[in-house]
Amino acid sequence: MNSASNQKNRTAVITGSTSGIGLGVAEALAADGCNIVLNSFSDTPEDHAAARKLAAKHGVEAVYVSADMSKPEACRALVKRAVERFGRIDVLVNNAGIQHVAPVEDFPIEKWNAILAINLSSSFHTIAAATPHMKAAGKGRIVNIASAHGLRASPFKSAYVAAKHGVVGLTKTVALELAETGITCNAICPGYVLTPLVEAQIPDQMKVHGMDRDTVVREVMLAKQPTREFVTVEELGAFVVFLASDNASQMTGSALPMDGGWTAQ
Repeated sequence: MNSASNQKNRTAVITGSTSGIGLGVAEALAADGCNIVLNSFSDTPEDHAAARKLAAKHGVEAVYVSADMSKPEACRALVKRAVERFGRIDVLVNNAGIQHVAPVEDFPIEKWNAILAINLSSSFHTIAAATPHMKAAGKGRIVNIASAHGLRASPFKSAYVAAKHGVVGLTKTVALELAETGITCNAICPGYVLTPLVEAQIPDQMKVHGMDRDTVVREVMLAKQPTREFVTVEELGAFVVFLASDNASQMTGSALPMDGGWTAQ
């Protein structure tokens, strides 16, 4: 079955999608025929230009909707605006996330609250808002971008690990609730992904460790990934396209690693 035929004229909402993983997912879904709702917390000319560029490149419709994923009402309004614009929501990709690293006893309360709100609670709110529309259509796809940290822990990342474990639990619960509705809900659990943000950290790591680029990547940044290779945004995008297709109709409630073998250890 050609997945492209499955996506044509469908609408996908991707949170946190003006760069990195979110933009890569948006590109892949647009290339597969989906109309796209891009999102971030800002509202700049560049944000709206990104949507126009995506539309022109892939021959779909694309809009940018500003919404602060730390605010419940904004999460739900994002879905409402998508439905108002396109009349439907077929694919929801919850990708928005932030990070902070600190010992648990020193972890700032405001950082804990923000990470739980953006990385976990936002998914609850968008799912709750999107589900009635998907039920009415008799079909839908929810993909939550969790993390290998949704399956494993690392020190000094208490809020992030707690949130991502929560995303995996939310995914399973939603999948069970919606199992007979034609709506699937899955979580992708990436390892370290080569995004512009990560790429920008490599020169500093080279200086700190006195290593060349390849050694820093292999021995420092990817020490937990047996393949010693980054996951790419293109690979993640292709995975989302598959999960959004009819071919994945019997995949639901799964936490699916794409982590170079990290969680196999």
